[in-house]
Amino acid sequence: MKISEIRALSTDALRAKLNDAREELMKLRFQQAAGSLTDTSRLLFTRRDVARMSTVLTEREAEEEGTK
Repeated sequence: MKISEIRALSTDALRAKLNDAREELMKLRFQQAAGSLTDTSRLLFTRRDVARMSTVLTEREAEEEGTK
């Protein structure tokens, strides 16, 4: 997911996507541990997506704190 797509999401939608991505990352880690993961690059991309979404969410929360 591109950063521009992430920034276009509402905060609630971003939180939902973040939770989904974290669940997917957990499933991928289990598959890797079991030896059934064939496309290991998905781990990298999912981890980066989680980081991007977390960063944008943190920026929004900091922005809200600054305006209050």
